[in-house]
Amino acid sequence: MSNLFYQGRGRKPVLDQARGVYMWDTDGKRYLDGSSGAMVCNIGHSHPLVLDAMRRQMEKSTFGYRLHFETEPAERLATRLAGKMPAGLDRVFFVSGGSEAVESGLKLARQYALATGQGTRWKVITRAPSYHGCTLGALAVTSYAPLTEPFSPMMREMPKVAAPRAYLDGLDPEDPATGQHYADLLETQILAEGPGTVLAFLLEPVGGASTGALVPPAGYMEAVRAICDRHGVLLIMDEVMTGAGRTGAFLGSDHWACRPDIVVMSKGLGSGYAPLGAMVADSTLVEPVLDAGGFAHGFTYAGNPLACAAGLGVLEVIEREGLCDNAARMGAALMNRLRALMARFEIIGDVRGKGLLTAFELMADRETRAPLPPAFNAHQAIVDRAYEVGLIVYSRRTRDGVAGDHVLVCPPLVATEAHLDEIMTGLESALAGFMADMPALEGA
Repeated sequence: MSNLFYQGRGRKPVLDQARGVYMWDTDGKRYLDGSSGAMVCNIGHSHPLVLDAMRRQMEKSTFGYRLHFETEPAERLATRLAGKMPAGLDRVFFVSGGSEAVESGLKLARQYALATGQGTRWKVITRAPSYHGCTLGALAVTSYAPLTEPFSPMMREMPKVAAPRAYLDGLDPEDPATGQHYADLLETQILAEGPGTVLAFLLEPVGGASTGALVPPAGYMEAVRAICDRHGVLLIMDEVMTGAGRTGAFLGSDHWACRPDIVVMSKGLGSGYAPLGAMVADSTLVEPVLDAGGFAHGFTYAGNPLACAAGLGVLEVIEREGLCDNAARMGAALMNRLRALMARFEIIGDVRGKGLLTAFELMADRETRAPLPPAFNAHQAIVDRAYEVGLIVYSRRTRDGVAGDHVLVCPPLVATEAHLDEIMTGLESALAGFMADMPALEGA
């Protein structure tokens, strides 16, 4: 028996220790963390530099409430983080996680509108499918039926446009016309809502759990920026999963000429060492809000000195060890291996990603893009089989959370070629075992 409960009744082994890309349970079994937890542990586990930074801070203080004190770690981390942002994004608001970061971005955008005489703007357009967090405000801008439908009476759902899933729609993702097509859906929605009512467009530069490492088609990001500018709509970039080097650049949006107005991030920023996230905004948004009486928002642990000391250590490791560059190199090598895996296993219908945010999607038919029957629960079966052989990967349903299956392969940014080979061995075992079971599943 356990007094804990989370999503269900399933039990897992007890974690004993973790180092680098590996984790061990109390029985001594070793696992390769092929998903960095939930795409969190960007610098790997138990890095001595970060542990030392946290120890030094613990000897001084572990908490200082922001209304009572400023703290050196929070000030230093804010300065260092602002230095990694696009020009002008230099005001930082710390939080403890991704959902809090998204909520903070939405609230800042709304308070900016109020402070500048644009009170009719309140609608936040997002994409379907998408995932932006589990609090009610974040769920209102999420499109993933299993997570949103139970709570729909409790929240004000926001408008959605189709995610740019060119591979499912039979469009060429390398053709700029494809990117323009999906961007035009945003402009159509803005016009339908009434431009004066639309506050912001929120998107992940590379899709996360809801779309499985979806990379936008050519021209999409630049066209989105132009549309937002044309209609006075703020562009909020959800970098919770893509930030802190995951895609081969510090921000996922750095790969395109698409400057955000607000960045929200978490996961890799604290890299699992402490709960940490941030909203980073342009000064032109923050100053009117402060002039109007202040930002009516906050969390108890915002700017916690211990969490910020961990964040400083994480940024130091990313820079010192060149982890953005390593993510780009190892990501290219991982994509080559995943394409080879696709050639071997006919149920893999698509491989995609950027840097070390990669995924493969399972399909019944590559030509028609038909998904496997939902009853097969293929994405979870693959994860479970990989876990049995000591490989941790992450999965979700691709098509609005009710059909389709994808598996995310996102090891820590310290991964080497040897680690990638080990990941492939585990995936091959999991896929072969699942395919051996398929005749029984089809006959059930």
